[in-house]
Amino acid sequence: MADRRSPEPLAWLLFSIGGTVAALLVPVLLVLFGIAFPTGLLPAPDHAHLLAVLRHPATKVVLLGLCVALLFHWAHRFRYTLYDGLQLKRLGRPITTFCYGAAALGSIAAAYVLISA
Repeated sequence: MADRRSPEPLAWLLFSIGGTVAALLVPVLLVLFGIAFPTGLLPAPDHAHLLAVLRHPATKVVLLGLCVALLFHWAHRFRYTLYDGLQLKRLGRPITTFCYGAAALGSIAAAYVLISA
């Protein structure tokens, strides 16, 4: 009989990575682009400079990592909200497929947008 291992540790790993990224990087981006640049606290980068930064391959890799981590963090959190919050444990397989499938599709879409930009 084959030993079947649970993918649960991988899901928790992706959840923790996404939570860490959300806690450390997203607030910085929100402060910069939501407060500091619009209010003039910091000089806003001109369009050409920002476009050059965004087209750099390292920036694309970092943004893709950010998107993937946040999407899988959402998927795991939403999955357990449905399981425990709404008591839908009987629908475990469809919920898991939907949540992680949506995160995977979102990751593919993010990769396509970043590659084509």
